[in-house]
Amino acid sequence: MKKIFLSALVLVFAVVASGQNSSRYEQRYDLLVSQFGPAGVGVETVLDNWAKADSTNAKMLLGRFTYFFTKAQSGVVESRPGKKYLGMEPVLTLKDSLGNDVHYYQINVFDDDIYSQALKAADKAVSIWPDRLDFRFMKANAFLAYEKESPDMALAYLLSLVDENVRRKSSWTYEDEKVDQAFFQDAMQEYCFSFYSIETPAGYEAFRTLSEKLLTLFPDNTDFVNNLGSYYLIAKEDYKTAYKYYNKVLKKHPDDYTAIKNSILAARKQKNQKLEKKYLEMMVKYGPENERLQAQGRLAVLKK
Repeated sequence: MKKIFLSALVLVFAVVASGQNSSRYEQRYDLLVSQFGPAGVGVETVLDNWAKADSTNAKMLLGRFTYFFTKAQSGVVESRPGKKYLGMEPVLTLKDSLGNDVHYYQINVFDDDIYSQALKAADKAVSIWPDRLDFRFMKANAFLAYEKESPDMALAYLLSLVDENVRRKSSWTYEDEKVDQAFFQDAMQEYCFSFYSIETPAGYEAFRTLSEKLLTLFPDNTDFVNNLGSYYLIAKEDYKTAYKYYNKVLKKHPDDYTAIKNSILAARKQKNQKLEKKYLEMMVKYGPENERLQAQGRLAVLKK
């Protein structure tokens, strides 16, 4: 019994010592990041030593990913056609020799070797903490930032995450707190919006694909129905199909602001004043105060 008890004491002492070391490295890490940034001088050394002391520490794993992901990026200013690029405004607009506008954008480019180390760090974090959604999103965000106009890997990763969500028996966590399916759906909607905001054909298709997948699994979530209306409105200019989705939402929720607002936009694009009046009247009834006043003013013009 004495030997067993002594062994237990050694084990407790080792665990306490490990915790103390981890806390010490965390303090050092926080100090360096505050002074030099997440990929600054000395950060990698602290993370390496921290991993030796506590290889499963969630903050250390996040720090390791952030170190490589930040280090992999560098900013360049490049010209791109169009008044927006990936949803961004130009940082500078000049004239060419013919007097045409040339738009310049701040773009992050990646060192592929270092970026691959960031992905490996994300994979390790997920393997140790498989229930943490924030670590899953960490990798999805890395794909989005890297791929830019064509988010194929990001889409594939998120679709697989949605499939895993269906199979799961246990709850997800986000930064150590349990989250429900409503949280998961809201997070997926954020990614739908990210794809939409890219404003490229591939971005719009990713927006549609993810929205359709989510709608089949969560048919009562009107966000995903509205998404498909917006896809046909903006990406395809198919107003008839857009109305079909918006009206499906309004049948259940006649006060849905997104469906009303976008239906007004579709009617104006079609120059269909009859439909515009219909949805303007709904905005007057259900919209926020500033929108109600604008809708009333527009209705007064149309009725003259």
